[in-house]
Amino acid sequence: MPRASQGTRCVAVDFSMTVVYSRLARTTGTAMLRCEPKGSGLRNAMVTKSALLYISRSEGFKNFLTRFQSFNNVTHRFVAGEDLKDAVEAIHHLNEKGINASFDHLGESITSEGATREEVSEYVRVLDSIHENGLDSNVSVKLTQIGLDIGEELTYENARAIVEAAARYQNFVRIDMEDSSKTDSTIDIFKRLRSQSNNVGIVIQAYLYRSEKDIEDLLKIGSRIRLCKGAYMEPESVAFPKKADVDANYVKLMKVLLASGLYHGIATHDENMIDATRQFARERGIAPDQFEFQMLYGVRRDLQDKLIREGFRMRVYVPYGKFWYPYFMRRLAERPANVWFVVKNMMKG
Repeated sequence: MPRASQGTRCVAVDFSMTVVYSRLARTTGTAMLRCEPKGSGLRNAMVTKSALLYISRSEGFKNFLTRFQSFNNVTHRFVAGEDLKDAVEAIHHLNEKGINASFDHLGESITSEGATREEVSEYVRVLDSIHENGLDSNVSVKLTQIGLDIGEELTYENARAIVEAAARYQNFVRIDMEDSSKTDSTIDIFKRLRSQSNNVGIVIQAYLYRSEKDIEDLLKIGSRIRLCKGAYMEPESVAFPKKADVDANYVKLMKVLLASGLYHGIATHDENMIDATRQFARERGIAPDQFEFQMLYGVRRDLQDKLIREGFRMRVYVPYGKFWYPYFMRRLAERPANVWFVVKNMMKG
């Protein structure tokens, strides 16, 4: 373990106990440690994004952490549950507050054709449930859920089946974006879908250098775009490494989207990005019902309610399913401040 200089103390960041830190250090060789002035608390300790993303891919860590009921309990703040009925209940409560939603059935990197067909069936079931329960919600799907790691034609056929099922209910499908190795194929498949139906949209990530050109091309075909910062570890060759540069590009792309006259989703929990969006909309005379803010289930619920009170539209992505662990850990990596929430609640347990 690194040594602290005089007048400082070293804090090992854990999930309620230092054994987690020890296990991570043994497994990855990465010390999740920061030396701080005396008096600093655990809340200010550094949790690196790379370490959290490593944990998100570790089945061993999942098995370890899920031994603790307190860890399982706290995940319910960010994941509605494992079953469709759990997500239906969560979305019903959101709708009561004037918040729209998007079902997100968790699962990715599926390599069995049969399993991709099961995902399609699940999304059809979700769309049926939205209609039957009178929910104000659409659906979001990752293409690796429905075959992208197998073949593009299979993926297209599966995605088209979901889009067609949504069209029967006049509903909407958002094609989610994954890591940069999937960007070209995701956009290609989306363009094929968009050429046949207007009830499908896509996600663009502001941390990629290419995103400005992608947005320019997608707007030419009338695409509805969800703009987010991006949550995957990407090399400097394809993505802005500094947060300030990501933020600047996000604001730049937000302005392009809002000025396009199409209905887009501005997905962020960053109040600076939200303030920039509100200011630009006000300056350009863009009404609050001409776009929507989007956030994740359980994250910044106070801000969600505030924006609704101010007259803005809000959509919350509600994840559910058995493959919740990678999603949950990526959310911590995306916003490390949430780690303190996890630690605090595990200590209570």
